[in-house]
Amino acid sequence: MANLVNLEQVHKSFGITPLLDDVSLGVQEGERIGVVGLNGGGKTTLLEVLTGIEAPDSGRVSRRGDLQMAVVTQRGVLPEGATVGEVVLAGLAADRHAEALAADVAEHEWAANPRIRGVVEGIGIAGLGMDTPVANLSGGERRRVALAAALVRDLDLLVLDEPTNHLDVEGVQWLASHLLSRRSALVVVTHDRWFLDTVATRTWEVVGGAVESYEGGYNDWIFARAERSRQADATEARRRNLARKELAWLRRGPQARTSKPRYRVEAAEALIADVPEPRDSVSLASFARKRLGRVVVELEDVTLETPDHRELVRDLTWRLAPGERVGLVGVNGSGKTTLLRALAGDANLAAGKRIQGQTVRIGWLRQELDDLPTDMRVLQAVSDVAERMMLGDKEISAGQLAERLGFTPAKQRTPVGDLSGGERRRLQLTRILMAEPNVLLLDEPTNDLDIDTLQQLEDLLDGWPGTMVVISHDRYLIERICESTWALFGDGNLTNLPGGIEEYLRKRATLAEPARRPTTAPTTTITDSATYRAARKELAKLERALEKLTEREQKLHAALADAASDPDKLITLGGDLKQVRADKESTEERWLELADELG
Repeated sequence: MANLVNLEQVHKSFGITPLLDDVSLGVQEGERIGVVGLNGGGKTTLLEVLTGIEAPDSGRVSRRGDLQMAVVTQRGVLPEGATVGEVVLAGLAADRHAEALAADVAEHEWAANPRIRGVVEGIGIAGLGMDTPVANLSGGERRRVALAAALVRDLDLLVLDEPTNHLDVEGVQWLASHLLSRRSALVVVTHDRWFLDTVATRTWEVVGGAVESYEGGYNDWIFARAERSRQADATEARRRNLARKELAWLRRGPQARTSKPRYRVEAAEALIADVPEPRDSVSLASFARKRLGRVVVELEDVTLETPDHRELVRDLTWRLAPGERVGLVGVNGSGKTTLLRALAGDANLAAGKRIQGQTVRIGWLRQELDDLPTDMRVLQAVSDVAERMMLGDKEISAGQLAERLGFTPAKQRTPVGDLSGGERRRLQLTRILMAEPNVLLLDEPTNDLDIDTLQQLEDLLDGWPGTMVVISHDRYLIERICESTWALFGDGNLTNLPGGIEEYLRKRATLAEPARRPTTAPTTTITDSATYRAARKELAKLERALEKLTEREQKLHAALADAASDPDKLITLGGDLKQVRADKESTEERWLELADELG
């Protein structure tokens, strides 16, 4: 594969903090790279240096001379005075195939071009109107228009910074499928773990000024990071335990959660052999009943409307049970937030009534960030709610809870007014949990949270005894912390989905495009019994071969270290190692091919 972009010993600092320190890496043709790391750790800086938006302080960045590249940042800067259609089609002007497409788009005939139409509909901007001025759009709409302008182009490299922000579950699913169908290379910063695992063939973790590279997506990164944490010193014990717990949950899920060959998965089993289930649902439900009683929040024959009297739900009767964990999904504008407000007692009911239990204490995480005391420091803002709280059977202080959600002791002294959007979101959540509610209503809790903070949040919620309703486009979070999924499909009803997010996406596809049939060939699976047995036998043989090749690779690494002063031997061993790696790669490819056929 040809190299598209290369960084050599790149250093980049803002102030005295080095965000990139002696970083050397490259992007190859067809690679799909996910970039992860803590907020403020240098992910966006890496993208900007990679694409030439920012120059490195030192080091070298080289790009292929004829490179066709598009960059979509979080800034959402669009041309003043332009319309939605002009922005989307302007991307084609820079495309090397623009002349071939000119006839399709010259007189608003873009709708007849399946590639452009597919992007406009898939990214959710068709309803905006192509003649709408971009100045009239919200921040989320501007981000989707900028993303569409990049996706309609035929590119060598696509660079995206948090593209799933402002997309619903269905939009994230479409974007992942679209990116998988493209030939272009991809570098994407994302905190959406399902999206990362679906799209990425490699993961870069930006940490401490360095960039660590891992094969595969989120789940493969978790395996690698759990192993790295296992070997770390005692001061990393908490991080190690979180990685092991996350790994245990991944392994209890569907086998498709990891793309690692079986021999690698087995090598990691020792890490999780003694890890308990993420939560004891029976004990938590029992404890929740003691805290809440029989009645939690009930809506009886409720009708909800928008301010312009558009009906969102009608004649809804919904009784939340003690300890119930509900995930609420639906397209943007379907009424999810309005329904959450009704549960909180903050919505005007067009009909029906709301009943709340006497012992209920509601913690409500809104999407807005206007309920924080900006005249306090972080620790003051948390301890102002309570000095200490009970988390399960353990008592923790305000400072300990703040630290678990990403506020270091030094950061706890920061004025609230100086916090970033993501930090304010974390503080908002910390204050809500500190109040020890027994009903949690969470509206997009993952917005602006990095993956490490998401893991900490999930760990807290695993042991949280109470009733919970969560709105989120992060399907990984819904699957992880919720035990039932409900959806608003725009038909006035609240629908239970025993099959979870997958069932929701199937129903949405059926509702939106009843006449469409799959255009891709179905995955071939082996059903003949004799062929199946032969394939299983070959699979086992390949696994044994991979184990031997791995052992051989490790021995060669050790031999290379021992032969550091013998140039001739180094050359011989290097050739042997190259051959072993090639054999291992081809064997792994055949293993994956057979595993897919066997289903």
